[in-house]
Amino acid sequence: MQLDTGKTSAGLVGTFRNIIREEGAGRLYRGLVPPLMLEAPKRAVKFAANDFWGKTFLGLSGESKMTQSISILTGCSAGATESFVVVPFELVKIKLQDKKSTYKGPIDVVKQVVQKNGLLGLYVGMESTFWRHVYWNGGYFGSIYQIKSLLPKPQTQKAELLNNFISGAIGGFAGTVLNTPFDVVKSRIQGTEKIPGVVPKYNWTYPALATIAREEGLGALYKGFIPKVLRLAPGGGVLLLVVEFTLGIFRTALGPPYI
Repeated sequence: MQLDTGKTSAGLVGTFRNIIREEGAGRLYRGLVPPLMLEAPKRAVKFAANDFWGKTFLGLSGESKMTQSISILTGCSAGATESFVVVPFELVKIKLQDKKSTYKGPIDVVKQVVQKNGLLGLYVGMESTFWRHVYWNGGYFGSIYQIKSLLPKPQTQKAELLNNFISGAIGGFAGTVLNTPFDVVKSRIQGTEKIPGVVPKYNWTYPALATIAREEGLGALYKGFIPKVLRLAPGGGVLLLVVEFTLGIFRTALGPPYI
C-alpha cells in the first residue's frame, strides 16, 4: 500500500483481494524472512538502548525518577540507536514486497544491491529509517509513562500485567500515528531503484513528505496505517508485557544488584 503512488487506494481488504487475485496467496508472505530474522535483535536493542539512555539522561538531569520529558527523550534516543540495526533488513523486505520485484529471495537482494552499490547500498534509506524509529519510540515510551501514571496502582501481579498491556498497546497506537508518514517515505526511498546520474524522486525524508502531500494529498502519508496499527498497537502491549514479565523473573532469581 505504501509503495502505491496513486491518489486512491483499494484499502486493506481490497489490497488483500488484489494481491491474491493477481499474484496468488503466497505473495502475502513475500518478504517474511527479513522481519523474522530481525525481530529478536531489534527488540533486544530497543529495550537495552532505552534502559541505557534512561539512566544516562537521569544522571545528566539530576532527576531521581523518570519524568514525561525524559521518557520521551529516552524513547527517541532508543529509536535512533535501533534504526542502525534495522535498515538492511527493512531494505531487503521492501525490495521483496515491491510488486515489480524480480528478486529470487533475501540473499539475491543482498547480492544484487552489494554488486550495484557496494556495502553501503544496504543502508539506503538510513535517514528516513532514523526518523521513523525516533518518532515511534518517542511516542511509544512517552505514552507508556503517561498512561501508567493515570492507571490505578496495581495491587497484584495480574493487575500489573494488565496495566503493562494497556499502556503498551496505547503506546503502540501513539507511535504508529506519529511515524506512519515517515514509514511511507522510507518505503518509497528504499523501493526506488537507483539509476546512475539520476536524482531519485524520493531522496530525503522531509522533502519527500512534501512531495507526497502535494502530489497525492495529505491522506497519502497515512497509506498502510490500518494494517500497521492493527499489528503494532496490540503488539506494543504484548511486547511490554513480555519484557516486564521476563525482567521480573530475572529480578526475582538474581536480585537487585544484578537487574
